[in-house]
Amino acid sequence: MPMNEEPKWYILHTYSGYEAMVKDSLEKLIENNNLGDYIVDLKIPMEQVVEEKNGKLKVVERKLLPCYVFIKMIYTNQIWYYVTSTRGVTGFCGPQGRPIPMKTDEIRKMRLEEYATDEIFSVGDSVSIEDGPLKGFFGTVKEVNQSAQKAKITTTMFGRTTDVEVEFIQIKKVEGEIPETTEE
Repeated sequence: MPMNEEPKWYILHTYSGYEAMVKDSLEKLIENNNLGDYIVDLKIPMEQVVEEKNGKLKVVERKLLPCYVFIKMIYTNQIWYYVTSTRGVTGFCGPQGRPIPMKTDEIRKMRLEEYATDEIFSVGDSVSIEDGPLKGFFGTVKEVNQSAQKAKITTTMFGRTTDVEVEFIQIKKVEGEIPETTEE
């Protein structure tokens, strides 16, 4: 394994419905060819949704992005060949099928890796939202879920007080008085 290389996340495009089969095939490829040092992780992002069937509500898992598998690997021409010749793979997302590594904020948004913050939040803390759709808003911590690394924040949007749930990595403590949020 090239010691100076750090594995990066890439996006694989697959045929519709082949995501799980591609993931299984790649796991076997890693095992059979001893590629564990090169291909570090494989993920199919899933979300839990509530569906109604026959009058009953059920929680089911659904693919967040159908036709895509995320792969953390050290890119070499040999690894590219192994991966792209796997049944069900149409290629990497990138120019001429050559992969482009994902950016840190993309990895965070897709929740491919767990991020934790050392900062400890408690009820009543004044915070600013530093990331996500509410970036630039200020609020007060209403609830804290330490195990999930999430907090419920009370903020003002469009003249109304609203509770929103954010991850710890999206907020930062603010000392003193909370500034008024300017809305456009």
